[in-house]
Formats: sequence, structure tokens, C-alpha cells
Amino acid sequence: MAEGKPERVVLIAMDGSEYSDYAFEWYWGNIHKDNDRVILLHVPEYHTVVQSRGMNIPPFGSAMVMADVTVITEMLEEEEKRVKKFLESLGQKLKDKKVGGKVKSVGGNPGEVICKVATDEHANMIVTGTRGMGKIRRTFLGSISDYIIHHAHVPVLVARHKDHQEQH
Repeated sequence: MAEGKPERVVLIAMDGSEYSDYAFEWYWGNIHKDNDRVILLHVPEYHTVVQSRGMNIPPFGSAMVMADVTVITEMLEEEEKRVKKFLESLGQKLKDKKVGGKVKSVGGNPGEVICKVATDEHANMIVTGTRGMGKIRRTFLGSISDYIIHHAHVPVLVARHKDHQEQH
């Protein structure tokens, strides 16, 4: 920490997408300070593992449930390995930039988790990317960045990826 300057805690939401990578790089290139402590937060969404594999889960009581439980367990174990590798890459990102901080992974609803961790870690700011959903899709589905903006108790910087700046 720089002499006489208080530490600023910056929480950056990271999901492995080009949008969160862009948010990290934007933070680093535009507002990073030497005394910042950076928390890279990943919120795995395990329910999407099953959905993304096109699994059609039969109702409980069905004879196929046992076979599906085995497949789902294997998929979740595979996802755990992927998450562990991703968290290691985030740790390396901090080391490469020679910035103090840590990597966290907390399961749950991403918007809620990000706001809670920001409070728990006494973050001074949240940085997140945005996937640039169109207005209609965002209206029906909502967005994580919208949730954070409306529920966080600290300033939120939403780094809009350059490919989506023209849309709005």
C-alpha cells in the first residue's frame, strides 16, 4: 500500500467471457491505482451446466432418474474442474499485474452474490462487464449489471464492450 493513502477495494465480477475480461482490462487501463486491492469474483451458475447440455430431466419417481443423477454428477464434477482452472487463471491475472487482492468463487444468483460480496468485503467500487443485450431481451430477462446498479451500496462501473457500444 502507498504511504499515507488508504486502500481502495475494487470488486471485479469475472465470468470467463470476453465482456468480463474487457471490464478488467478497462479498469486496469483507466482507473487502477497502485494502492488498490482487487477482488476477482466468479459466481458459477451450476444450473446452466445441465441446461447447456440439453438435458431433459425426467420427473422424480421415473426409472431414468438414477441414470440421469449419475450423468449430472459427472457433469458437475467436470464443471468443478473447469471452475478451479478458471479461478487459477484469475489468480495468475492478479500475479501478472502485480496487484494485491484475491480470487473468490461464491455460488448463487450472480447479481445478489456480487452485491453481498461487495458489502462483506467492504468494497469501494464494483466493476462489471455487460453482454450488451438488446432492449427487449433485457426488459424480459433483466440483466446482472442492471441488478447490481440498482442494489449495490457502492459505485458501480459497467464497462460496455466495444462491440456493443453502438447498439444503445
